[in-house]
Amino acid sequence: MKVVIVGGVAGGMSAATRLRRLDETAHIVVFERGGHVSFANCGLPYYAGGVIEDRDALLLQTPESLAARFGLDVRVRTEVTAIDPVARTVTARDVRTGAEFTEPYDSLVLSPGASPIVPDIEGVERALVLRDVDDVDRLVAAVGDSATSAVIVGAGFIGVELAENLRRRNLDVSVVELADQVLAPLDPEMAAPVADELRANGVRLELGTQVTSIGAADVTLADGRVLPADVVVMAIGVRPEAGLAVAAGIATGPRGGIAVDDRMRTSAEHVYAVGDAVEKIDAISGQPGLVPLANPANRQGRLVADVIAGLPVRPRRVVGTAIVGVFSLMAAAVGWNEKRLRAAGRPYRAIHTHPQSHAGYYPGAEGMSLKLLVDPETDAILGAQGVGGDGVDKRIDVIATAMVGGIAASELADLELAYAPQFGSAKDPVNMLGYIADNLRVGTAATVQWHELPDLLAAGVVLVDVRTPDEFAAGSIPGAVNVELDELRSRLHELPDGELVVHCQVGQRGHTAARLLGQLGRSVRNLDGGYRTWQSAQVRVGEPV
Repeated sequence: MKVVIVGGVAGGMSAATRLRRLDETAHIVVFERGGHVSFANCGLPYYAGGVIEDRDALLLQTPESLAARFGLDVRVRTEVTAIDPVARTVTARDVRTGAEFTEPYDSLVLSPGASPIVPDIEGVERALVLRDVDDVDRLVAAVGDSATSAVIVGAGFIGVELAENLRRRNLDVSVVELADQVLAPLDPEMAAPVADELRANGVRLELGTQVTSIGAADVTLADGRVLPADVVVMAIGVRPEAGLAVAAGIATGPRGGIAVDDRMRTSAEHVYAVGDAVEKIDAISGQPGLVPLANPANRQGRLVADVIAGLPVRPRRVVGTAIVGVFSLMAAAVGWNEKRLRAAGRPYRAIHTHPQSHAGYYPGAEGMSLKLLVDPETDAILGAQGVGGDGVDKRIDVIATAMVGGIAASELADLELAYAPQFGSAKDPVNMLGYIADNLRVGTAATVQWHELPDLLAAGVVLVDVRTPDEFAAGSIPGAVNVELDELRSRLHELPDGELVVHCQVGQRGHTAARLLGQLGRSVRNLDGGYRTWQSAQVRVGEPV
């Protein structure tokens, strides 16, 4: 059996090495257009910033090491230019010499990945991208010893990582983003702390605008302003490299990626596809979508090897778990965000909390903000986001695991998670999300969201701030009446008739106040996430608080 794999790195090399472990007799050929077939692409920004000092540390395997250990025929700097599904051949070209040849196959695996989006603007040929080792070499050379300024176009995960790492090289860094917030997978109130962290570390954010032209040492924005830019990097996003498949008559999906079934088979017989080039089935919608992440690519590579080897497989829909470091913060997400749920018209409940990474009495506890999105009918977890210091990663990982395992939101309260005061709390932040979800499910709590508050106040609802007078004086929501929680019973007569919304700093005292008032016959709801969530949402994300 001869298997040809087009493209290395995560999907292609996972397929090749897994297949070798399953079949020692298979002839496995890997064609890679670039100069490196197995490298840590997620580490590229950190090499650019000097955090990873040794370039060779990025190179996980070489053609020689893969030949020695796995008996693979790996050919770099070789581009596959055409597929003939009927003849079962590929046409390939040596990019160094231009020489073309034809290679037959019994099974073909396409793993071409995704290519960076580069807009057609004046001077764009000077802009760099960051996809592979060759790209990072060009970026490091461009920074050199003389560059003093950089403009990064795009405030997604790669853009934010590059901003941090180029600041580590003491460049003046500007990030230009067409949207009005950084990190699109997060909702605005969750992205606000990330924007603040970038600004606090000297990164200039230009949101709600775009680069219209690139000069010799600067860029021009849509409003005519000019920013210095010795280095320009495009980090707008990626699109699947499906051109090779399309030219061969292989079907693509609604998002432009290669269409595959649950066994990674394309519409062409004996042709499979994996990784960032293919459309994956979203766990929330059940519909195909693009999820260019390393974990699904590696998983698909293993799965397609099992299919080719004749083993039973267990397909898995994707939840899109991702995380990024931003100086001292972590920002992580899984599943859908509130913006996407609202746009799709899908019902949901939102829960905001602001816990600490471990027990507050133990030194070193760091704050975080968590957001859980829940289906109000089924109690299924639709998504989650976390921003903060230590411990955000493990909370999002637990929730991602719960989503894959079909654990309901209220059942998060039942999880037995490792606890000692230096690692967590007796009621872990994940447990607390479950308690709140359960209160909402059974009706012992009712909440409103920060974006619903203006309409409620305009309709005459009274807002009651149950924090202390000192907290109230330090900052409050306009129109709120301050009645401290511990005095609420004795001051009930001060509250006007009608519907009430109560709030505290993060939501817990507000819940207690709402329970008290509700049992006394008042119509009352708690402001989810309290004053802290409302405050994060008040400024246009990325501007100073």
